[in-house]
Amino acid sequence: MKHRGTFGNSISRIMLTLLMTLPAAATAASAWSYHQDRDRLNNRPYSFARSPLPSSARYEHIRLEVACKENRLQFVIDASSLIASQGRAFDVEYQIDKKPPIKISMKTFPDSKRRGYTEEHAREVVDGILAGQSIFIRVNTMIRQVLTAAIDLEGADQPIRQVFADCGMAVSDKADDGAAYSWAEFERDFNRLSPERQREVLGKIKSLMREMR
Repeated sequence: MKHRGTFGNSISRIMLTLLMTLPAAATAASAWSYHQDRDRLNNRPYSFARSPLPSSARYEHIRLEVACKENRLQFVIDASSLIASQGRAFDVEYQIDKKPPIKISMKTFPDSKRRGYTEEHAREVVDGILAGQSIFIRVNTMIRQVLTAAIDLEGADQPIRQVFADCGMAVSDKADDGAAYSWAEFERDFNRLSPERQREVLGKIKSLMREMR
């Protein structure tokens, strides 16, 4: 009887541990994340930041990736549906927040019909991602089907910065040069701070407002 009790307690502890990890796993799956892997074609290591899947069921299963391969920045689209034959070009339209849509050309990888990338437009897309709150993607496939997805950009900053560091690149603010710092941008950045940093920022704003009277 003592043996059974010990066994039962062990099983209970294991089940409790598994249950405690489920929320963390679910949270990780719905957030931007940083990864390291090896290229299937040449076995060389690379790193990438990966987006969560679109939260709405009306969109296709599309993930976005920002990768550093051989010290080159890539913007990657990973779809569960067919895009084009291997190594073929296809058109993509993306819109960040309410800015005008931008059309670019991408190309599928040599070993995939569902994954495409661009190096030529990678920096401009990623600069937009770092400055935005959401991105809408429209992929035009070879069978004239249109794949769409809307992806939240909250939490993308840190994983992308890690990829930039791997590539020896600095995160620039050139996408926002000359533009006013909007209230929406302030709220987004402020909400990412810890409570201590928020109090510090509010204190500085209060002091600045008093000086401007």
